[in-house]
Amino acid sequence: MMSQDIPPIDILLPHRGTMLLLDAVTAWDAESATATASVHPDSWYAADNGAMPSWIGIELMAQTIAAHVGLSARSQGRLPKQGILLGTRAYQATMAQFPPETLLIVRTSLIFRDVSGLGAYKCVITLHEEPVATAIIKVYEPDDFNAFLTQASNQS
Repeated sequence: MMSQDIPPIDILLPHRGTMLLLDAVTAWDAESATATASVHPDSWYAADNGAMPSWIGIELMAQTIAAHVGLSARSQGRLPKQGILLGTRAYQATMAQFPPETLLIVRTSLIFRDVSGLGAYKCVITLHEEPVATAIIKVYEPDDFNAFLTQASNQS
């Protein structure tokens, strides 16, 4: 899908204010999505040097996945549903921090998704076309988000 056909990020994601970390989705198809994220030196996450701690990369990946799931739903005439980040295996970053005033490219590729709403994505963050973080992210999109939260809180 061409970028002019992709809604603004604040339409795609429920995140607001400083928790919306992506700038835009630049490309997507049924199996993948690509987004951009700027490292702002005055953000809540910024280290003393203005850098973004690399562990924030997990959230960048999760937000890109959420945008992909939402775009997929919209393309099928459905409204996006709320989902949950279940976890990650082997998140690896090649640097402790992403430098300030840089643009990160976040790519997600669907590995699998089943009818229950469980899915997994292979994710890569690049900086200057070099991979700087990778992970497999597992997500879940329950049919009834509020019922899922109630059930989860009753079990804890």
